[in-house]
Amino acid sequence: MKSQQKSNYTNESITSLKGADRVRLRPGVIFGSDGLDGCEHAVFEILSNSIDEAREGYGNKIEVVRYQDHSIMIKDYGRGVPVDYNSKEDRFNWELVFCELYAGGKYQNNTGENYEFSLGLNGLGTCATQYASEYMDAVIYRDGICHSLHFENGENVGGLMKEGAEKHPSGTQIKWRPDREVFTDINIPLSYFQDILKKQAVVNAGLTFELFDEESGEKFLYCYENGIKDYLLELSGADSLTDVYFLQTETKGRDREDKPEYKLKFEAAFCFNNQVNVLEYYHNSSFLEYGGSPDKAVKNSFVFAIDKYLKSNNLYKKDEKKITFTDIEDSLILIINSFSTVTSYENQTKKSITNKFIQDAMTDFFREQLEIYFIENKMEAEKIAAQILANKRSRETAEKTRISIRKKLTGSLDMNNRVEKFVNCRTKDLTRREIYIVEGDSALGACKLGRDAEFQAIIPIRGKILNCLKADYNRIFANDIITDLLKVLGCGVEIKTKHTSELNSFDLSQLRWSKIILCTDADVDGFQIRTLLLTMLYRLVPTLIHEKKVYIAESPLYEITSGKQTYFAYSDNEKTEIIGKLKGKTKISRSKGLGENQPEMMWETTMNPQTRRLVLVTPDDARRTQEMFELLLGENLAGRKEFIAEEGYKYLDLTDIS
Repeated sequence: MKSQQKSNYTNESITSLKGADRVRLRPGVIFGSDGLDGCEHAVFEILSNSIDEAREGYGNKIEVVRYQDHSIMIKDYGRGVPVDYNSKEDRFNWELVFCELYAGGKYQNNTGENYEFSLGLNGLGTCATQYASEYMDAVIYRDGICHSLHFENGENVGGLMKEGAEKHPSGTQIKWRPDREVFTDINIPLSYFQDILKKQAVVNAGLTFELFDEESGEKFLYCYENGIKDYLLELSGADSLTDVYFLQTETKGRDREDKPEYKLKFEAAFCFNNQVNVLEYYHNSSFLEYGGSPDKAVKNSFVFAIDKYLKSNNLYKKDEKKITFTDIEDSLILIINSFSTVTSYENQTKKSITNKFIQDAMTDFFREQLEIYFIENKMEAEKIAAQILANKRSRETAEKTRISIRKKLTGSLDMNNRVEKFVNCRTKDLTRREIYIVEGDSALGACKLGRDAEFQAIIPIRGKILNCLKADYNRIFANDIITDLLKVLGCGVEIKTKHTSELNSFDLSQLRWSKIILCTDADVDGFQIRTLLLTMLYRLVPTLIHEKKVYIAESPLYEITSGKQTYFAYSDNEKTEIIGKLKGKTKISRSKGLGENQPEMMWETTMNPQTRRLVLVTPDDARRTQEMFELLLGENLAGRKEFIAEEGYKYLDLTDIS
């Protein structure tokens, strides 16, 4: 039997969105997203128009206000948007600018008219943002007149208002609040405004951006008088491997023989640095997050030119593999600021460009200029070559180590035969499984007899664990104690240093335990072992601390007996409190090491989830933790001596001095 037909698909079924609904019902089509990203892109569309005006030579300051109610204001000192009657279009210009998609004054940019190098070529920005706003107020000063417009939910209210303003400087001020019915989130963070305005100051030399944040009451100014040169100096700091090298050129070409010829001009600044590596591309002032054509040109030309230099100077070892761009990128700071009269963006959000001519022109230019640079700067060329080869060889060593580590650390859940003295638990339920890392074989015995074998596993530390802050990675992963611990954890390692990122193999989903519990004696040796274990976890698997997987099992300091009752005190204060409540004779003994405890006591004090005391290791003050680890366990001997001299008296009661 056929299902009932719910609707007819006829010629009348095809409909189109009209007016504001073209944006309000499909914001993702225009802005790339109906979430915060799309809302931010709408801001950039308005900002782009002000930047285009300034770059044409009209106005040298742009003001931005971020209001507490999530509305935004952008003000420039350009010529003011034309709003009066347009006889050619038989409509008012304000209607074309604010209410007509794909209308604007930038479509003839390749013919030498207005806005030769423009951010907003498509005429979408102002109208689309207006359509997506709860309200928009535009105040335009032009020809000695103040023009005012008010819009609500994409519709004009009240038409064009005019009043005299002969002494007021020309310009455009637009204030609006993104509509929550259009975007899922309109709370654009201050950091977005700070980032976008700084980037625009970098690529528009001498243009000042003034940002006021009503929420915090703070004001921010961004201006780079020399554009990308000043920015690159700021990034590279005092420890740069080479000086900043600046290049610029202009040319013409076409993407295909049957396509129109267009202009391209670009500037680039680069240097090599051991501490910082940055690649940033801008086109017509838009930050190209994904690069596209300029990124492909840089990768091709830098590998080509540097590989050619290494070969011609016999700097490769026999049968050594060619460098990759990763080896160069590790030590490269490069900014490209390009402009063209024809631009093929990958999509409306302008995060990547695809022009073939731009890619080819940049590739040829950089190949030629780098060859000249290496000839004219012999000492710097030698430093660059040595650093890139060091990066390459470090990467290759790291890759070999990573493969070796992966072989060591991978394995099935059943590891009884693979890790010496590891005692597994029975359950496969990862939400229940606990691993106790205990101090020595004697503690292993007591914990093994005192545990609940259903969900509690044990691995003993055999001997003194390596100080992972002082040791290099090769030494760390040659240590059986550490590799056995990592095998048992199962989640790999996370290594985020500059030249060994390839060692990273961390995967939290592969962690085999809900809790990792460090269980050591409550004495100086136990504290040291615990600290070394925490140091290992901090350096090799810090996410486990951030994800609240790491605990310390507190063991009692005192055993207090009164008649047939036994009490345990975990501190001197607790001991005093317990004794004060007891009547009659009491016997107090200092708690023995874990290995000397009876299984029943181990269960009650250290392993029973109902009575044990676990201290969660948290990342609340990660920076302070890092500083203390490095001070007490790192290479800063002078700092450690000073700390002990000033603070050591506080810890004398933990020593064996009598």
